Amino acid sequence: MTGSPDSTLFRKVVCVELDDDSPPTDAAAALRLIRDQRSATARRLDPDARLLYWPWGVAWLVGFGLFFLRFPPGDQALAHLPGWLPLTVLFVLLAAAGATQAVVSVRAYGQVTGDSARRGQWYGYAWALGSVSVYAGLGRISEHLPHDLAALLWSATAVGLTGALHMAGGAVWLDQDLFRLGVWISVINLIGAIAGPGWHPLVVAVAGGGGMLVAGALARRRQRQRQQP
Repeated sequence: MTGSPDSTLFRKVVCVELDDDSPPTDAAAALRLIRDQRSATARRLDPDARLLYWPWGVAWLVGFGLFFLRFPPGDQALAHLPGWLPLTVLFVLLAAAGATQAVVSVRAYGQVTGDSARRGQWYGYAWALGSVSVYAGLGRISEHLPHDLAALLWSATAVGLTGALHMAGGAVWLDQDLFRLGVWISVINLIGAIAGPGWHPLVVAVAGGGGMLVAGALARRRQRQRQQP
């Protein structure tokens, strides 16, 4: 079938396939893309703050709480517990908290390289070597002290070291939450040491362990706000 050009209409159809990976065509779309990518990176690299704070809070609340029940001020125990139980429970819970923090940190920062990774490694070494060296010295000194003063020396030194290292970590990473937590731990440790044997575990259990639980909840809320696109 033939016809003249005037009576026949030729129509050319061009199909265009949209490319989802193409760059955004306007500034608003570019800003949305940047926010989405930033939120995704924060969710991937920023570990759940509750897993970093709450295990330590539970360890302090339970461990030092048992210390207060077994070795309160005075000569009468508030709970009939074996003398070895509070220290054993505290060390087990602290070890579990440390293992949890190590696993969470490795999963979150295992792919991070450069100065940030090096700072994290050195900070971990400071925790390990500092704790071992301090506890080795305490072991030689505490055997010459009465039981109540030896317990105060151990707990006050351990809590003081924890507060100092938290403040150091906050200074290294410019993390206000971590630095403030270190200040809080140091202050309550000072108050407990001044209060004396028997009272120090109670102060650390309630204000220290409870403070870490509250700090973890607040830090998690701020994380969610940062991770929102």
